[in-house]
Amino acid sequence: MQSKALATPHSLNKSVGNGVRQDSICELESRARALELTGPQWEELASKVLAYAWAHVSTVRDQPAYNAKPGNGINLLSSPIAEHGISIDDALDLLHDNVDTVSLNPGSPRFLGYIPAGGLVHSAFGDFLAAIANRYAGIFFGSPGAVRMENLLVRWMAEVAGFPANSGGFLSAGGSTANLSAIVTAREACHVLADDATKVVVYVTEHTHHCVDKGLRIAGLGHCRQHRIAVDDRARMCPENLDTRIRKDREAGLRPWLLVASAGTTNTGTVDPLRSLNEVARAHNLWYHIDGAYGAFFALCPEGEAVLDGMGLADSLVLDPHKTLFLPYGTGALLVRDRELMARAHGGMGAYMLDMETDPTEPSPAYLSPELTKHFRGLRMWLPLKLLGLAPFRAALSEKIHLARYFHSQIQQIRGFEVGPTPDLSIVTYRYVPSHGDADAFNRRMVKELQRDGRVFITSTRVGGRTVLRMAVGCFRTHREDIDLALNLLEDKARRLENK
Repeated sequence: MQSKALATPHSLNKSVGNGVRQDSICELESRARALELTGPQWEELASKVLAYAWAHVSTVRDQPAYNAKPGNGINLLSSPIAEHGISIDDALDLLHDNVDTVSLNPGSPRFLGYIPAGGLVHSAFGDFLAAIANRYAGIFFGSPGAVRMENLLVRWMAEVAGFPANSGGFLSAGGSTANLSAIVTAREACHVLADDATKVVVYVTEHTHHCVDKGLRIAGLGHCRQHRIAVDDRARMCPENLDTRIRKDREAGLRPWLLVASAGTTNTGTVDPLRSLNEVARAHNLWYHIDGAYGAFFALCPEGEAVLDGMGLADSLVLDPHKTLFLPYGTGALLVRDRELMARAHGGMGAYMLDMETDPTEPSPAYLSPELTKHFRGLRMWLPLKLLGLAPFRAALSEKIHLARYFHSQIQQIRGFEVGPTPDLSIVTYRYVPSHGDADAFNRRMVKELQRDGRVFITSTRVGGRTVLRMAVGCFRTHREDIDLALNLLEDKARRLENK
């Protein structure tokens, strides 16, 4: 049987129903095909983007850690989204001038403020491949391989943390969303209702990350009581104080519910006494959550493993591969000791999903997390781990701890500086005490001076009511020469300000 032509000059003018004409479809197709690259277009785009990326990576050591550029990228607004596009050269110029050379440079080896992020090139190529194929990583049926990869990584993280085989988890957009999911899981597992909010108690310290408070509000528990437990002279939660407060709260008719410990606070880098806190939590039947977004992956190195003793005893644990595994922003993780509790808190099924078969041995991340449409984050983590192996990651984490201890010892040798406790991990607190005047104001001025200089970026915080400076060593590119430069600049800025 002879087939009919799909479109002839005569038939193009015909209506196909619903007010649609074949010639309109053809005309729209010709314009829409601009979204599909030809071979030469691919080569030009890829070569120019890769050249731009290499120009950044190959010079990142020489770039400022902080660049206070006039306008803060305002010229982006002079090129609004329009009907017709621009060249890749013009687009890269806009990116360079308004984004990649403005303000913070987290990939700099001298970015020593907040918690440094990674940006491993291997991860970027993983992201590129994930975006090109655009596999749906939420449901096993959609991409069994992508789900298997994420679950493989979850099982590996559970092994690193000391969690049991029946634990579960998922890769999140970051520590904040992972902490939110932990709170929701704890809420459902412990049958905490919104009506109970004014009676239930969450136990934290002054150094607990503010995303926990935010997560409680989002989870409908903004009115619950957050009792701050006193810390010791190393800024760690005191188990004895916690136990005493829980008993008093019960006597007052309150319901102790959630204990949030820290495996490395953002503020000071402190690790709470995790094993001792677990004993208190079990004695009082609390959900025991550990925020290890910054510090948990230090368990890969011997120095960190010793400090993080007891981390695997928690009911839930947050880790951030985009911090101490050096991956790009947008890579967090949550582990929960009992996977079924996660499924109960986050599960759901739409009518349109009838055809999606499941595999009980490979849980779908969409049933364990808030996300249904799920980016294939696993590839950005799996690829560098497979290509490089664990050895360089272990070495880099040990190096960061040693660099922090080195800074802590050396800054004490510079007249006028005083230090906080010996670092648990890779954050050091310290400050300069001038011969006269207000020390808090002096240290704030010193931060501003360093930011104007731009070669090194550090931050300040408040500890015990005083302004102190923070040295956060976390970039995989940071080595001793960078710490030495920071020490020299700190001494120089302090002397100059003293002499003004």
